[in-house]
Amino acid sequence: MKIKLNTITDVNCFVNSSVKYYEGNIDVKQGRQIVDGKSVLGIFSLNLMEPLEVSIETDNKGTERNFYNFISKWRVDKEGENRTSKKDN
Repeated sequence: MKIKLNTITDVNCFVNSSVKYYEGNIDVKQGRQIVDGKSVLGIFSLNLMEPLEVSIETDNKGTERNFYNFISKWRVDKEGENRTSKKDN
């Protein structure tokens, strides 16, 4: 799923929730770079002005579904705009 973390608070919420609530590996990809989604420093090493491709690797389908539901608030459309920000306009 493509997401965009717009603020420091978004990054901290994403990482803290990923560490605390979701088992499995979470990868955040941008271009050729892939970082650990449970690492604040890893995410801050990416260009947060651009969308990020996020995936979770787990055998637990419930965890996978809950994770994607949780991050959907940062989901972006094809143009890279947050879906929630479009609703606010």
